[in-house]
Amino acid sequence: MQRRAFLHLASLGGGAIFSTGLTGCATAGRPQDEFYFVQLSDTHWGFQGPPNPDARGTLPKAVAAVNALPRPPDFIVFTGDLTHTTDDPAERRRRMAEFKQVVSDLQVKTVRFMPGEHDASLDRGAAFKEMFGDTYYRFDHKGVHFIALDNVSDRGTTLGTEQLAWLQAELARLDRDAPLVVLAHRPLFPLAPKWDWHTRDGDQALALLMPHPNATVFYGHIHQEHHQMTGHIAHHSARSLMFPLPAPGTAEKPLPVAWDPAMPYRGLGWREVDVEDARAERIEHAVSAT
Repeated sequence: MQRRAFLHLASLGGGAIFSTGLTGCATAGRPQDEFYFVQLSDTHWGFQGPPNPDARGTLPKAVAAVNALPRPPDFIVFTGDLTHTTDDPAERRRRMAEFKQVVSDLQVKTVRFMPGEHDASLDRGAAFKEMFGDTYYRFDHKGVHFIALDNVSDRGTTLGTEQLAWLQAELARLDRDAPLVVLAHRPLFPLAPKWDWHTRDGDQALALLMPHPNATVFYGHIHQEHHQMTGHIAHHSARSLMFPLPAPGTAEKPLPVAWDPAMPYRGLGWREVDVEDARAERIEHAVSAT
């Protein structure tokens, strides 16, 4: 998609800033296999406070913006923190039900969901499973393997031995040279451990992924765009749809960045992921507009 399309898309979002990152991965290379998907993350439905005075407006605007794309994505994935945390189990379910109702307007056939710690850490994912299904799973799309991991249901920020064993078994079924996309909420590498921006046993997951030369990881949680390599594995984070957070290690605590009335929606955004032919050069860039 061209920059002009993104400028138009931003205007549809009521002045929100939308960002897109394109990442090339290996595919079969046939025209019918070309596709892209949209990653949305950290919607925090149920949040209220000064960091976003339009807290109930940003998600519907994002839905409208995705629906207005000139070419719809093959699927959409929400990478966690669908709702904002609450100690009340009934309120947690009410927020999840409201979230489902809002995103039901998405005009895309396949929409996948993953939990964040705000959705799952207080009840080990019980409410999430009732509303959305499994917290970790694998699926394939047009020759690309996708693995969604759960590093949030355990309050110790771990994947756990059971899930790691499952990951190892799933990877063993795959051709090591096949393109592999891993989805997680928290980063799998130690980006900022004191801020909980890590996965305690993420190194074990990365060790399992290392034999796969075409592995890429997309995650959320940190509410900003960030790119990092661990060996040959590229990691890309998504912006939040509720409020941005400070850059890693630049503050004592990762508190929401204050709302700027002069630049509303600054730092909010979404990611469009384009899976390209193996012969294409790997692309990393971002486009944003007000």
